[in-house]
Amino acid sequence: MVSHVVLFKMKEPVRENAEAVAERLRAMDGVVAGLDSIEVGVDENRGPRAFDLCLITRHADSGALATYQADEKHGEVKAFIGERTDGAAVVDFES
Repeated sequence: MVSHVVLFKMKEPVRENAEAVAERLRAMDGVVAGLDSIEVGVDENRGPRAFDLCLITRHADSGALATYQADEKHGEVKAFIGERTDGAAVVDFES
């Protein structure tokens, strides 16, 4: 199992922007190849070190993660997110 964790900073860090991105991310569930599960959360902390949104996806293996990354629907969601975010941090790990 490979977990893919992404933390996003929004360009305009208001909850509505993070919720719009979260909605697009959740819409990938059951649609994007290679995606076994998805969890999305909007930050409640609002502290100076906090990110605005967290994405956690799980994949059977690194090949499934690569399939997910290459999926056309995932690409569309990434483009939507790219217009609204000002940075991200990513960690992929096996468990």
